Amino acid sequence: MADQRNPSGAQNAYNINTDKFKIRLQSLYSHWNEHKDELWGSADALAIATPPPSDDLRYLKSSAMNVWLLGYEFPETIMVFTKKQIHFLCSQKKASLLEVVRAAARDVAGGLDVTIHVKAKGDDGTALMEAVFRAIRAQPNASVIGYIAKEAPEGTLLETWAEKLKTAGFQQIADITNGFSDLLAVKDAEEILNVKKAAYLSVSVMSNVVIPSLENAIDEEKKVTHSYLMDEAEKAIMDPAKAKAKLKAENCDICYPPIFQSGGEFDLRPSAASNDEYLYYDPASVIIVAIGARYNNYCSNLARTFLIDANTMQTKAYEVLLKAHEAAIGALKPGNKISAAYQAAMSVVEKEAPDLVPNLTKSAGTGIGLEFRESGLNINAKNDRVLKPNMVFNVSLGFQNLQNQTNNPKIQNFSLLVADTIIVGQTNPEVGTCKSSKAVKDVAYSFSEEDEEVKPEPKPVVNGTKAFISKTTLRSDTGEISKEEIRRQHQAELARQKNEETALRLAGGGSATGDNRSAAKTSTDLTAYKNVNDIPSGRDLMIQIDQKNEAVLLPVYGSMVPFHVATIRTVSSQQDTNRNCYIRIIFNVPGTPFSPHDANSLKYQGAIYLKEVSFRSKDPRHISEVVQQIKTLRRHVVARESERAERATLVTQEKLQLAGNRFKPIRLLNLWIRPVFGGRGRKLPGALEAHVNGFRFSTSRNDERVDIMFANIKHAFFQPAEREMITLLHFHLHNHIMVGNKKTKDVQFYIEVMESVQTLGGGRRSAYDPDEIEEEQRERDRKNKINMDFQSFVNRVNDLWSQPQFSGLDLEFDQPLRELGFHGVPYKTSSFIVPTSSCLVELIETPFLVVTLSEIEIVNLERVGLGQKNFDMTIVFKDFKRDVLRIDSIPSTALDGIKEWLDTTDIKYYESKLNLNWRQILKTITDDPQSFIDDGGWEFLNLEASDSDSDNSEDSDKGYEPSEAEPDSESEDDDSDSESLVESEDEEEEEDSEGDSEEEKGKTWEELEREASNADREKGNESDSEVERNRRKMKNLGKSRAPPSGSMAKRSRFR
Repeated sequence: MADQRNPSGAQNAYNINTDKFKIRLQSLYSHWNEHKDELWGSADALAIATPPPSDDLRYLKSSAMNVWLLGYEFPETIMVFTKKQIHFLCSQKKASLLEVVRAAARDVAGGLDVTIHVKAKGDDGTALMEAVFRAIRAQPNASVIGYIAKEAPEGTLLETWAEKLKTAGFQQIADITNGFSDLLAVKDAEEILNVKKAAYLSVSVMSNVVIPSLENAIDEEKKVTHSYLMDEAEKAIMDPAKAKAKLKAENCDICYPPIFQSGGEFDLRPSAASNDEYLYYDPASVIIVAIGARYNNYCSNLARTFLIDANTMQTKAYEVLLKAHEAAIGALKPGNKISAAYQAAMSVVEKEAPDLVPNLTKSAGTGIGLEFRESGLNINAKNDRVLKPNMVFNVSLGFQNLQNQTNNPKIQNFSLLVADTIIVGQTNPEVGTCKSSKAVKDVAYSFSEEDEEVKPEPKPVVNGTKAFISKTTLRSDTGEISKEEIRRQHQAELARQKNEETALRLAGGGSATGDNRSAAKTSTDLTAYKNVNDIPSGRDLMIQIDQKNEAVLLPVYGSMVPFHVATIRTVSSQQDTNRNCYIRIIFNVPGTPFSPHDANSLKYQGAIYLKEVSFRSKDPRHISEVVQQIKTLRRHVVARESERAERATLVTQEKLQLAGNRFKPIRLLNLWIRPVFGGRGRKLPGALEAHVNGFRFSTSRNDERVDIMFANIKHAFFQPAEREMITLLHFHLHNHIMVGNKKTKDVQFYIEVMESVQTLGGGRRSAYDPDEIEEEQRERDRKNKINMDFQSFVNRVNDLWSQPQFSGLDLEFDQPLRELGFHGVPYKTSSFIVPTSSCLVELIETPFLVVTLSEIEIVNLERVGLGQKNFDMTIVFKDFKRDVLRIDSIPSTALDGIKEWLDTTDIKYYESKLNLNWRQILKTITDDPQSFIDDGGWEFLNLEASDSDSDNSEDSDKGYEPSEAEPDSESEDDDSDSESLVESEDEEEEEDSEGDSEEEKGKTWEELEREASNADREKGNESDSEVERNRRKMKNLGKSRAPPSGSMAKRSRFR
């Protein structure tokens, strides 16, 4: 058991929870009686000797039993359990605390007598030990006494006890470590909650502290040591607020000092240390980070490997490791043997990369709980213990001592490691640290100056090493075929209806461009001074800042010339070797790439603009003050104008009619709001009230108020806390409203079911504080009460909305259907996305996701095929001006469920083997809707139809072979027509970059087709008509090639 590092409160403030003591004491005796011979060494008495406290970070079975049974660690205490008695040998202070267990023990195992032997200060306890031994011998058939053999005695008391035990004359002294291990292996509900909180803390530190620190250091090329990063991570664990985790700091601790490794020196053991070497992040380097956090003494573990400009060998090794890790997790099911998890991982490595088998770690992790490594629960090939629900494991798998083909010692040797905290569920395992993504695209970074070209690999064969069988590829003959056939027939009918509906909509004038980029903002006339006489007269020719008129006065040829601060783009200063300081001011010049023409430039077309000015000064302090004042004033003006522009676009709402005397408003108290109000003061909870025609949320501050009209609510959701930490109400609106100074369409009100409390005075409280334990016990009741309060509010509001005056709004609170949910990445982080009856939502992480099902045109499931563990979902909306929504990295195991859900909601879906460039596809459709309709509408996405058509046209394509002497195409078509309709990594990274050159791109499918057509024309073959070419063009949108499974999708640069 690790030492308790957090400060503890006064000893007399401790209270043992007698109810929990009775339950766990009964569990101890029941387990002892049931497994006495095989696990408890046939012991007739159990002895637990806890050593004195230590400053070292360590885990002891005796300390774990103290905390599990009594709630606290009792150093220098001996506990002996017999069939009818319990003996405590301890000091006077501990004895007074243990008095409360006497009455509780009488209700356990037919009645147990508690005897407390108080050791005087300075006494070695010999006489008291003899009294304990006499009491044991007095029990019938008490010939075998059990003890924890692996714990060496420490201190005078335990050394004396060990000597006396050997000479006490018992027939046998047996090791009972296995009995305690099996007893602690299965956790109760309170222990599972502590493990989940510990895992949540580990994820928060990794996501909010470690990864931003690494990204910042690498992107800005900083020199930081591993030990510095370790210290920062440890501080965040000890103070969860630094990691944005709402947990009590006094309950949090580290399992081990955080581990940071790079530069060719790797140790995959938890005992590894972060050295003082600098973080190494050159190309082909590897960074391993391991975080272990504890909450209320319960441990969790999380390890991730980050790849910097990885090569092919590193890519393949990491992908194999991920598959093996997932296989090991998937095998942790009740009834399986622990060894099945390691064998599952080994099977994946033997199949995917046999050459890496010698480098695989000999263990896939251990059990975890009050001890970081629970004995007897090692995940290796020899452990045949059977898994049970509510066991908890640290699944840690890695490759060690891999070699790169290079002479650079910093990257020649590398290792890979992935670890997660896993809870064995009733049917399937639950990943406690799943919020920290280990997907390739989230751990692989690309910082090279030139984007690497990713070469596609050939399609994986069914019996190849990379084949992955999805649920839809294997079907038995027991009725599932008919179910799949029914779904296919329904989808075919949906395709026909969808194409008819789209044709009618496009024929009605839907020819607008699919480019959803908004026009450049226009600025209002900027006026600093209305009259020359208003300009303040400067005593000295120095740069001056007029805060009141928001102007900067610059000395130009002996006169002070004013410039409105909004005309300034950047301001900077520097100092040369002669102690001269320079200030450089760059202005916004209309017509440049980042300053397009606005109303002012169009109004004064013949004006001459000043681009930049520089001034020299001998006073560095004055220069620094001027730069700071200009930046502060400019930031204030920009924020004000931005808020003013947002408010100008708001739709005018009706006025809220307060309930007054008509009826008592329906209220829900102590709510938090997202997005939060602005301001620097402490955030306050508020109350949500339902009035005549809308809701009002207000806090005790007069300026913190939000009104939401019923007529403006598009969707309302109620999501109770089940596996989440909050219960919430969420409103998705038709039109934007302002919450503070933020413009939003989504407003959420929530309560945390687990409170975060700070001790008054700033001091830390002990993890053994009885108030803390009592609060943990009440958390389940608190969560149920909060859910019931929200449910009551929802029911009353639904009754209000059912009245005739609201019938036209069609309002009712919708509740997410968790059983249909799936994990995916709609924005930047992995989230649990859940369907409702009318929407697809994700309401926990920000930004929120709310997709109205009735607005969906089609859904395209991309990267679906053999060898893929994940796929992407692209949602195309009926409004072609709206960008498509991509949900990335959905596990392939969710594919069948998503298909079934889409089919039951009458949404047409297609499948493709790679990601498509939807912006170009929608532009092609809206530019020529008639051709789209004539060519079969959305059926170009139908892979089966496309493949059959391509087979028919194969003969006509055989006649064309490219030649070096072939003349260049003379087509003068618009550049946009030659863009590739298949989305590549380069296009994703350069999509928002307006100044990139298009000259060095490879030839697209359309260009190659035009060249082939020209060649056919020269040979006299004029059979290809324009209609046939357009049809082939649309079919090419559905053509696919296997995605590069051997090459990873890399993160773009941070700059």
